Amino acid sequence: MGPLAGIRVLEFEAIGPAPFCNMMLADMGADVLLIDRVEDARLGFGRERWYDVMFRGRRSVTLDLKHRDGIAAALLLADKADAVIEGFRPGVMERLGLGPDVLLARNPKLVYGRMTGWGQQGPLAPRAGHDIDYIALSGALHAIGRSGGAPVPPLNLVGDFGGGGMLLAFGVACALFEAQRTGAGQVVDAAMIDGASLLTTMFWGMQAAAQWSDSRGANVLDSGAPWYDTYETKDAKFVAIGAIEPKFYAELLERLGLGNEALPDQNDRAQWPLLRERFADVFRSRTRDEWCRAFDGSDACFAPVLTFREAAVHPHAIARGAHVALGDVQQPAPAPRFSRTPGAARCAPPERGAHGREALEDWTFSDAEIKQLTALGVGFSS
Repeated sequence: MGPLAGIRVLEFEAIGPAPFCNMMLADMGADVLLIDRVEDARLGFGRERWYDVMFRGRRSVTLDLKHRDGIAAALLLADKADAVIEGFRPGVMERLGLGPDVLLARNPKLVYGRMTGWGQQGPLAPRAGHDIDYIALSGALHAIGRSGGAPVPPLNLVGDFGGGGMLLAFGVACALFEAQRTGAGQVVDAAMIDGASLLTTMFWGMQAAAQWSDSRGANVLDSGAPWYDTYETKDAKFVAIGAIEPKFYAELLERLGLGNEALPDQNDRAQWPLLRERFADVFRSRTRDEWCRAFDGSDACFAPVLTFREAAVHPHAIARGAHVALGDVQQPAPAPRFSRTPGAARCAPPERGAHGREALEDWTFSDAEIKQLTALGVGFSS
């Protein structure tokens, strides 16, 4: 199943973007073996494994990397892998004796994926941080928010996941493709600050062309334009409009009942406050569902603002099979979609050590080798 079927990935337990990367690889068919800590450590925000859905699609073994036998076992596991993914601070894996130089010397085709916030080099490389810090330094955070207000953290989507885990998954897939052609592995250095910056590429071009201002909430895509924003409805819910092109804007006005009203020109920035006020008044006159019916079949670039629960049961999401249930958790389905080798969310997140022996057998470890790994501290429940 999946375009990455047959690829073996060894994952060292981490939080945030690293497990998200490995979830994407597992969704696409990679056989991801998770090295969990021996103790029932609660990482991050104290998540229990059953609902930490970014760990879906794996099998697990436990290992104590603080003991030299654990390092010896990790080396043997990495010898069988096509890719290794780690999310520690720079230098940690080298101090453990599991750095890329060591692993690539033993397994020259290995792709060694590294996930950090600040990168492997630079004055901030050894410092702690979180998504909000990386996107702040990249310039992305400054641009998000309303005029006159403070920057607004966009959850942790831009740094951790879009600019972090997804970037690393792309890098690992690229390196695996190259390694299969050349027989040579390499290191993939994915830094969230780089990924967050990369996501803003379009705006650098717009700024150079004097089409983007550093003033927050004053541009077309940052809530500055009244026809690219959210509006409250009569029932205290919200709708979103994104009618940028003139033909879509004209359709928006028609659906709002403003087609014959004398309004400022769409791109007259001086009159945007007046236009926004008019739109707000009209949207407050009906409920969100009433506006959905009014815009049904329209090209006005309209959508209701849904909660996660509402999104899962929207007819479009249902028609596309956009969500799956694993265990007791409804969650987004794998993406993107492949016509011939579709991905799949194959199993719920594993408890520590779950199905580890089965994984070792699939990785072609013999009974004697599994016994050796067990003697070195590798633990599994089946």
